[in-house]
Amino acid sequence: MSQYLTPVFADSVCIHAPNKRRDLFELGGIFGLILVVIWTPRPWQALLWALAAATLIYIWRASYEGLRPMGICTANLLNSMWGVALALAVAMAAVAIAGRFHTLHMPQTPLLFVRRYGAYAVWATVQQIILQCFFLSRSLRLLSNATAAAALSAVLFAVAHLPNPILTLITLIFGLASCLFFIRYRNLWPLAIAHAILGICIAITIPAPVVHNMRVGIGYLTYVDRSMLPHPIVLPKP
Repeated sequence: MSQYLTPVFADSVCIHAPNKRRDLFELGGIFGLILVVIWTPRPWQALLWALAAATLIYIWRASYEGLRPMGICTANLLNSMWGVALALAVAMAAVAIAGRFHTLHMPQTPLLFVRRYGAYAVWATVQQIILQCFFLSRSLRLLSNATAAAALSAVLFAVAHLPNPILTLITLIFGLASCLFFIRYRNLWPLAIAHAILGICIAITIPAPVVHNMRVGIGYLTYVDRSMLPHPIVLPKP
């Protein structure tokens, strides 16, 4: 597998690649910041989110090589759209199963659907940029084996979804598949679309109390199913 994948990546890797010490520092630093953010309680979490975002943008600007190496291009777009089709097929099957077991909870109107999950589609794209352009790109420069680099990136991606057992397992599998997919096609768009499809599929097919509303880190541990809280007793006005 790695012998087949590595030449494809070699054509698009930057000639002036940073040294391994810098790659290791950036990979560990980015991953560490993400862990700190997801395990920090509010209100400090919002401040750390801003710090992490600023750090990511700074590193991205310092190591910017163009949009094409990031996969933000049209190269191999049509050839890679089968990934979107596969995600749609999986989502349709999951919706059918959820409907049969009465766990499907769709928004009532298309407008509500867009309002509820539109921002998540953008977040799915951001996650793929972090996974492919930060985790995978540096793992590929640190490791000589493309499959091992993809596996390392997938493990980091999954650990960032702990302690949510459902999301951790799904992101481990999807993370590995998406990294191998990106190495092969070097296009981010199908992965972003597939990520959004599958993420929304999880949200509408698995009850929120089971997946803790797709929260990770400290948010998973502090999640409260508000539907189970006792309703306040409203006394009649005298």
